[in-house]
This record gives sequence, C-alpha cells and structure tokens, in this order.
Amino acid sequence: MSAAMGAKVLERFPAGSPRGSWPAEEYAAARRAEGEPATVVMDLKSDAFLVVVPDHGEK
Repeated sequence: MSAAMGAKVLERFPAGSPRGSWPAEEYAAARRAEGEPATVVMDLKSDAFLVVVPDHGEK
C-alpha cells in the first residue's frame, strides 16, 4: 500500500493461510483492542493481506 493512499502498513500476512485461519484479522483485532484503528486490506499484486492504519504523516 502506498503512502499516497493515506495508510501505513503494520503487518503483512500471506493469503494462503489454512482454511479457518484468519491471522490478519486476528492481528487487526488485537491492534483495535489497543486503540489503533487497524483494518485489513488485500494486496492483489503481492497476494497478501495487509493490516493498515491511517497515516497522518507521522514518522
């Protein structure tokens, strides 16, 4: 995901997880429980799920 799209990637997970396993969703839920507005998006180019948060220009 590009910074131009306004999101920062926290973690990447391969799309080929075992059936019934949702590691990206579990990771995002844990971040949301800590107060971060994490969401999961699919990066088709790399065939991976990305956990992202809005990028407010912080470095």
